[in-house]
Amino acid sequence: MNDERGRSPRESEASISELIMPQHVNNLGSVFGGVILSMVDRVAAVAAMRHAGGPCVTVSIDRVDFKEPIYAGELVTCRARVNYVGRTSMEIGVRVEAENLFTGAKRHTNTCYLTFVAIDAQHRPVPVRPLLLETEEDRQRSREGERRRRLRLELEKELGAD
Repeated sequence: MNDERGRSPRESEASISELIMPQHVNNLGSVFGGVILSMVDRVAAVAAMRHAGGPCVTVSIDRVDFKEPIYAGELVTCRARVNYVGRTSMEIGVRVEAENLFTGAKRHTNTCYLTFVAIDAQHRPVPVRPLLLETEEDRQRSREGERRRRLRLELEKELGAD
């Protein structure tokens, strides 16, 4: 960890895929949200740890809207990428797609943003390396991530932290 050299979002990307089976779906035939959230959290953790070069923990998952149902027999792929880096925290964006393996049709079902904090052996926050923004897309994602962070902090302050 504490490596002063930066790392680009591309270098920390991660993806996982899982075939949705009958045990993953509810009585309506669509996947349980918790199945998707578990995949999202795991792939985001990989991207965070790759970037930090050490252990990281999930601090929050922003609002999750399931835009389209995912059904048994579809392949779900979650792709994670570091969007923004603060001092000890990182925002990881995860894109979720469902694929019909027979037709090849893919659908973007949702996007989630998670905040992770890098920690040391005593589970205390530690600084993370900078994010090297190589492309205009990287810069745009970082600006948006920074804005989401500011808005989360403002909302927390407004509502009062517990």
